[in-house]
Amino acid sequence: MNSAYGILAALFVLFGALLSLFSAFGLIRLPDVYLRSHAATKSATLGVLFILTGAFLYYWLVENIVSAKLLLGIAFVFLTGPVAGHLNARAAYRTGVHLWEQSTQDDLKVALQRERAEAKENAEKTHKLQ
Repeated sequence: MNSAYGILAALFVLFGALLSLFSAFGLIRLPDVYLRSHAATKSATLGVLFILTGAFLYYWLVENIVSAKLLLGIAFVFLTGPVAGHLNARAAYRTGVHLWEQSTQDDLKVALQRERAEAKENAEKTHKLQ
């Protein structure tokens, strides 16, 4: 039975490695920072989660060890990977990094223009008060 659990854990690790490989191809091949960020945060995060889950399953089912470090690693990667990707994409957008020319829709353009107009208006009001 231990060999079946070992094979299950190995399949998790293998699938995670394949997802990480696809993520690396996406980082190389995709044309702009937003698509690259998507590749890095979605498939790479999922790949790392599968690898850590495979390691956890191996230690739990084969070695009879419950690793709190692996559980914490899974939790932190699950929480921080997508947030970091979102913040990188947001910073790129707010600093004016252009979308790929074949992108068909920019949902944030109007919201960013409105936000900048409000910030300028508030700055002018503050300047007049001083």
